[in-house]
Amino acid sequence: MPLYEYKGIKTDGKPVKGMRDAENPRVLKTLLRKDGIILTWTEKSSTGGATVRGDVDVKRLFHRVKTLDIAMMTRQLATLTKSGIPLVNALTAVIDQTEKHELKSTLTVVRDQVNEGSSFADALAEHPRLFPDLYVSMVNAGEQSGTLEGVLVRLADFTESQAKLRGKVIAAMTYPAAMAILGTIIIWIMMVTVVPKVTAIFENFGRELPPYTRLLIFTSNIMQNYWWIIMLATFGAIYGFIRWKRSESGRLRWDRFVLKAPIFGSMVMMLAISRFAKTLSTLLASGVQLLKAMDITKAVLGNVTLESVIAEASESIKEGESIADPLKRSGKFPPIVTHMIAIGEKSGQLEDMLENVARAYDAQVESRIDSLTSLLEPLMIVIMGAGAGGIAFSILMPLMQMNEFIQ
Repeated sequence: MPLYEYKGIKTDGKPVKGMRDAENPRVLKTLLRKDGIILTWTEKSSTGGATVRGDVDVKRLFHRVKTLDIAMMTRQLATLTKSGIPLVNALTAVIDQTEKHELKSTLTVVRDQVNEGSSFADALAEHPRLFPDLYVSMVNAGEQSGTLEGVLVRLADFTESQAKLRGKVIAAMTYPAAMAILGTIIIWIMMVTVVPKVTAIFENFGRELPPYTRLLIFTSNIMQNYWWIIMLATFGAIYGFIRWKRSESGRLRWDRFVLKAPIFGSMVMMLAISRFAKTLSTLLASGVQLLKAMDITKAVLGNVTLESVIAEASESIKEGESIADPLKRSGKFPPIVTHMIAIGEKSGQLEDMLENVARAYDAQVESRIDSLTSLLEPLMIVIMGAGAGGIAFSILMPLMQMNEFIQ
């Protein structure tokens, strides 16, 4: 059913606006009139599958829903429901507070479905882009056990912690990436504009130029005359890599390489273990069954190699084994992790042990990020300096030789 944005006037003269689903504008007008609202303007929302005005499209383009937006919404919903406010009313209050257009329209649809008798989890499940399987499964477990308020608090904590950790990783890589792009642009400009003008004086030098200067002039000519070939080759290589990486064999090989890569491989492994422990702990504490929780956890790891380990562990659990044994046999998880999981299973405190593992690896990831950041910043400066210095050296040495020849 299409979703409509509308503006109207209440019977007391106050303006009102909102969103509501209806078969067509005429039905919407009738429904609003029953609520005491006189319709003055309406338009189909993008969530309902229609094209909206250009200004809304631009707003959605630059105001996409982020993980922290979902976390904030979940936190507000948890606070309201813990205060005894019915779910539909709590959703209405959250919708009024939400600024992101896509999230607001999606929550409006969810609220209307809940108001019509659908479960909260089923309504959320229809919007997997904003609410993944992990979110829906936890909400479903909370509804079935009557602990939705507590589950929403856990969801907010989990979502916020994951968003903060992801933000730290992105922030750590942003500076080196920006420096690399800036350095490439500067060297390209020098090679295309500066080097040809300076090296033009070598044409009447009358002596053989050093090999490094000849290489510089050759590279400059290539970049100046065949830049379009370089650009096409670069974009073609990137496109080919993306296509290869998305293939089944390519993704498997890439994920194996990432885990074995020097420096970054260990950090990727730490992130995966932290995500595994945190997700599984949160799901189990929310009342989700173990096999279902393992299946969801497998989907959030982001690495085919580790996903296969979790899948094999799930099969072993079905046959009566513990969680720790198949993880230990895989050789992918550190002994301390499997040891703590084994202790948690025996003592009946698996959720707490997994939470401890997640905290420990979060701390290690943050420490590794700080170390990499402090290492990459000077390294990028050295690389940029070496590039610029190499160009300057290749130009100045022949000039110095020319000066000696003239004297």
